Amino acid sequence: MTFEMNEKTKALRAQLIDFMDEYIYPNESVYEKQLNEGDTRWEVPPIIEELKEKAKQAGLWNLFLQSDEHGPGLSNLEYAPLKEIMGRSLIAPEVFNCSAPDTGNMELLEQYASHEQKKKWLKPLLEGEIRSAYVMTEPDVASSDATNIQTSIVRDGDEYVINGRKWWISGIKDPRCKIMILMGKTNPNADRHKQQSMILIPVGTPGVEVKDYLPMYGYDDAPSGHAVVEFNNVRVPVSNMILGEGRGFEIAQGRLGPGRIHHCMRLIGMAERSLELLCKRANERVAFGKKVSEQGVIRNWIAESRIEIDQARLLTLNAAHMMDTVGNKIARKEIAMIKVIVPNMALKVIDRAVQVHGGGGVSDVFPLARLWAHARHLRLADGPDEVHVETVAKLELRRQAEIAKDLPTVTV
Repeated sequence: MTFEMNEKTKALRAQLIDFMDEYIYPNESVYEKQLNEGDTRWEVPPIIEELKEKAKQAGLWNLFLQSDEHGPGLSNLEYAPLKEIMGRSLIAPEVFNCSAPDTGNMELLEQYASHEQKKKWLKPLLEGEIRSAYVMTEPDVASSDATNIQTSIVRDGDEYVINGRKWWISGIKDPRCKIMILMGKTNPNADRHKQQSMILIPVGTPGVEVKDYLPMYGYDDAPSGHAVVEFNNVRVPVSNMILGEGRGFEIAQGRLGPGRIHHCMRLIGMAERSLELLCKRANERVAFGKKVSEQGVIRNWIAESRIEIDQARLLTLNAAHMMDTVGNKIARKEIAMIKVIVPNMALKVIDRAVQVHGGGGVSDVFPLARLWAHARHLRLADGPDEVHVETVAKLELRRQAEIAKDLPTVTV
């Protein structure tokens, strides 16, 4: 199957490439400079808001959203190559209002939230006026199994009372973060997939305590960051419950499917940029009497990287196509497959680029070290490799059992 881009996607892709060349790449160093000039690293560099306005004016805004009302109405397959372009820079997704965790939260709110919840929180998120956090992972349980979540959500009259401890809450340190979507347990005695619920908690609600940030491979990821958040008798109105009690696991599954496609295409963009940097560096450097790019092992790395990137892209586009045509549930295996193969592919390609850059590769002179750290954490985000491998194996065994029913019995 071929995945030829339609004219709409081709036009948006060309626009994105031009925008990246003109505004994003030249301002990556400006972003870092401004980040280190403020009184604290937890201030948003002004260049981000400037670039966001330019992206809005260019019509490159909310491209991820499939709704015609709030975005260009692109399918997963149409959006995928655009996300790859954005993924080439760590600052780009936010500029186009297409960055995690906001994208997943906006999709969740659009699909499951009430009219009032959308008006209060979805609208400013769509405008890029505020940011949000998704609050699920807990330090005291294996959160790869979402049914383990222990944070309690207990109804008390017209309010819910939330108690618990969460960590790796991305974006919570951002001063623009104004709303959290928390997954907790409302009924410990219900069916294991009906115990969880999702609720909206405004940042600054009494009882919410944002603890120290959690650096990732030494990077603090300012100004967004990741942190431990404690909820001590936090009270919010009953109207803040999303969809209803016991619907949390269902909502989480609906949120994660598109998010995994977004992560994978962003990783492919990172891998493409890393391969470009590898080739450029290899052509510029001479070792043992000839260019590094003429050394056999380097040429092998280049070839392997090209093959692996293209394989990963095709698998990801196939998953996007299936999500569009048969739905996320039927595409579970394909989504799980790419969530395993793409981060691992990106890590290999980035690591080769680091090796070719020598000492520069492990420094911040080039973007490779930060790209590697980001890619490595995506082997854990939205479910670790092992969970997705188990999904693929289970579904494949089921498929093989169905095939076996139709085969004649062979007696040996």
